Amino acid sequence: MGQEVSEPNLDPDTIRQFTKAVLNDLRALERILDRGLIERGVRRFGAEQELFLVDAGWRPASVAEAVLERLPGEPFTTELAKFNLEINLAPMRLEGRCFQALHQRLDELIQEVRDAARAEGADVVLTGILPTLSKSDLSLANMTPKRRYHTLNEALTRLRGEVYRLQIEGTDELHIEHDSVMLESCNTSCQVHLQVSAEEFPLFYNVAQVMVAPVLAAAVNSPLLFGRRLWDETRIALFQQSIDTRTASPYLRDLSPRVRFGGKWVKRSVTELFQEDLALFRVLMAGSVEEDPARVLEEGGVPELQALQLYNSTVYRWNRPCYGVKDQIPHLRIECRALPAGPSVVDQVGNAAFWLGLVLGGVREYGDVSAVMEFDEARANFLAAARHGLRAGFQWVDGDTVGATSLILNTLLPLAREGLVEAGVDGADASDYLDVVRERVESRKTGSAWALRSLAGMKEHGTRAERLAAITAGTARRQEEGRPVHQWEPAVLREAGGWKYNYMRVEQYMATTLVTVNEDELVDLVAFLMDREGLRHVPVEDDEHRLVGLVSYRSILRLVADRGADWEGNTPPVKAIMEKELATVSPETPTLEAIDLMRRDRVSCLPVVKQGKLVGLVTERDFMPIAYELLEERLQEG
Repeated sequence: MGQEVSEPNLDPDTIRQFTKAVLNDLRALERILDRGLIERGVRRFGAEQELFLVDAGWRPASVAEAVLERLPGEPFTTELAKFNLEINLAPMRLEGRCFQALHQRLDELIQEVRDAARAEGADVVLTGILPTLSKSDLSLANMTPKRRYHTLNEALTRLRGEVYRLQIEGTDELHIEHDSVMLESCNTSCQVHLQVSAEEFPLFYNVAQVMVAPVLAAAVNSPLLFGRRLWDETRIALFQQSIDTRTASPYLRDLSPRVRFGGKWVKRSVTELFQEDLALFRVLMAGSVEEDPARVLEEGGVPELQALQLYNSTVYRWNRPCYGVKDQIPHLRIECRALPAGPSVVDQVGNAAFWLGLVLGGVREYGDVSAVMEFDEARANFLAAARHGLRAGFQWVDGDTVGATSLILNTLLPLAREGLVEAGVDGADASDYLDVVRERVESRKTGSAWALRSLAGMKEHGTRAERLAAITAGTARRQEEGRPVHQWEPAVLREAGGWKYNYMRVEQYMATTLVTVNEDELVDLVAFLMDREGLRHVPVEDDEHRLVGLVSYRSILRLVADRGADWEGNTPPVKAIMEKELATVSPETPTLEAIDLMRRDRVSCLPVVKQGKLVGLVTERDFMPIAYELLEERLQEG
């Protein structure tokens, strides 16, 4: 997505012209392959590091532009949201102590970002999904102000024709709607590239498809989204749904998401993947294409294939084929996009070594993997790994069923080491980083396991916002120490930074598990619920979850006093006693503003409303921790 694009309101003719350029590039790629121009005989790998920027309260900090101004340009660049950055590492040869060199380089570059961020009052966190993200952080105001991001948003939104819906089920359930592609900015990854020749691409790509599942199972690091416990690697479901352009069909038509594992094995050439994408997905946007690839080839040059590369950046395979040109020599890469950022740099390097070694070793061990495994089994394994991590069971080669842990420890780690050493990697270097994975798997202490264990340990303490902030703070501090996640102690509440950071906005502490009633229901039901559930306020909403009133404990008492002995025989509906003129707030309302509103209107409860719909509730009780902390501070000062 580094290439600039045209204006967002693309007319059909512009799209047709760009589509023609994509087809010309694909034909040129076929000629490049036929002429044997793709580089061979060298094995390189690379990495892209995405990260979050956070403020003093460990919440998203939209300071990416200011941070980038303090950095030297390449290899640092923007991402979709102002609270994300990306680091593009230079490719390295897969040989010697290359993983130690990768580790050192990542440490250096991340420290540069950390220093620049701290100069802006922010910090850096490596994690698949930032635990402290709120839905309000995903507004268009937080989108990086570059044309290509706004064009992507408008194109995808126009293609959808409706809101973005997100539904993920795990231990908890998340079901929300959003109005833009900004849901994608919840994800950060550490992407790994492997250079392959044109001839070996089909075998290597198919093996990469098989091996990504066990690597992901060992690498899971994203169990939380908006405070809900979902998949072990929630990024997989979130990313697919965040830019899904499919809408409901009146019949059983198969439609493919733009984020996908794929649909079949590659048989002959990398061009099969590009052809399949063009058959399934429309061109979304157009860029400036200055080259004529056929002419460049005729003149003895090497085309950049600009149109094809831009189109390819809008189709999100978890293992994505990539074409590039370095020193006027074209090459092919397989980009593994499934691995999350974090938990630590050493964990990421271990994950990279594991994936690279498995692709290399898997080709040597299995050859044409399509002969020993069904494609649907590889795809099912991938989804099982994302949902369950090391608890996943896999359908492996020749129909064997095996648990992720035993497969990784007994079969795949030795196979990965063999693949790396055979490629020229120093044996000690391979062992050092594969041992990080081995110890993580043996102890079952993945990043997701650490986060969930930390959350459970704080269950009876603090608010949800404080617990999520403590996990984020604990992540940042431990990864800066450089220890792998299996050596981390659980996060504790005091790491959250204090109440001031966790009561800034209503959404950080509002109740979202609500008891509500309909306006036509019996008052008896409200009275029963208040008595049995210990409630003082019950919101009234219609069938569309729009707030229409509020029943308070006082309303019930007034009814009892007015009706007296007639209570049993003449019970009115809820709408007869509910309060209709209500003071409400939005999730983004600052806490002090909410307190002032309650004091001014003399109410003890504030429904939280977004786009007319009830999303939460705050009461006087929720402000007691603030009052307590303020009193403590004043007593200490006095």
